[in-house]
Amino acid sequence: MLTRLKQALFRRYRNEEIENHQLRYLFWECTLRCNLNCLHCGSDCLSTSGTKDMPKEDFIRVLDDIKANSGYKNLSVCITGGEPLLRDDLEDVGLEIKKRGFRWGIVTNSLALTPKRFVSLLNAGLSSMSFSFDGFEREHNHLRQNPHSFEKVREAVKMSVAFQRQFPGKLVFDVITCVHRGNLGILEDFRESLIEMGVERWRIFSIFPEGRAAKNDLALSAEEYRKLMDFIVRTRSYKNKDGKSIHLNYACEGYLGKYELKARDFFFFCRGGINVGSVMCDGSVSACLSVRAKDFIQGNIYDEDFQFMRIWNERYKNMRDRSWAKTGDCENCREWKNCLGNGLHLHTDASSPPVRCNMRLLEGKC
Repeated sequence: MLTRLKQALFRRYRNEEIENHQLRYLFWECTLRCNLNCLHCGSDCLSTSGTKDMPKEDFIRVLDDIKANSGYKNLSVCITGGEPLLRDDLEDVGLEIKKRGFRWGIVTNSLALTPKRFVSLLNAGLSSMSFSFDGFEREHNHLRQNPHSFEKVREAVKMSVAFQRQFPGKLVFDVITCVHRGNLGILEDFRESLIEMGVERWRIFSIFPEGRAAKNDLALSAEEYRKLMDFIVRTRSYKNKDGKSIHLNYACEGYLGKYELKARDFFFFCRGGINVGSVMCDGSVSACLSVRAKDFIQGNIYDEDFQFMRIWNERYKNMRDRSWAKTGDCENCREWKNCLGNGLHLHTDASSPPVRCNMRLLEGKC
């Protein structure tokens, strides 16, 4: 009864968020180049790319438009790719973001992160980092397809922990782990390793079929997915023999049925196009960067005279009204009002059901 009441209150809050659709979080896909060749890459990034890096001046003009035409003053910008550290002008962009009163961070595989670059980024106002860290050396390097990847990300995490302890409140960072059948079995030991390293925040994703991930058999079975959820639930109340813990959340990928609020701090809410927007490397505008289907591209900054906020305010209709997703198994689903068709990234277009239902998977119905 209490959970149903909480969900009812949350739906009211969600409806208000949809109606107001205040832009709070902006992704910038600054490059499609990458120094790794990960088996699960959703963007299918390579060391070279047919799409040129977006000039920093173009993204700065987007920031100016947001600054002038958005009523929300606490925007967070997440710079990602590809691998953002392959650009040598991140600090320039970071300073421009900071100058406009916004926060910024990056998602990195850490292969190109050196102590000197780390300090340089911090001096440019970097306030958050997310590190892709997928297990111990064997598991991580296999997924990342590079023999040096594990050691580099471990060094990066250690640097961040040391900085965080020396300068509390100056840097927020977390570790992101993509779970698949090859690393599911080592999660408990990996948890101990992260706690020992001093990591305080951990996020877990499960791999969904997009980009190279669609070509590799990495998805969890229903039984494995339930094991993952049970591990997350246990870890969220876990303390080791020294009384230490780690704050773990499952990602916002999809609706989890009975695991809602047990596997993460919040009810499922796909905020794509509601509070979250993105500018892709080619100038395309969408929600988070996992939402890449043609139907969800809302325009292009190069076709709109850089008027990002006009696109944000006037379009995104199919993200704010998701009644089109009530089809297939979703049409008569008892949880539709709580789920609204799962995450947008799981839809191939704006007329089809999701390619995967997390709740049905947990119930063994997929």
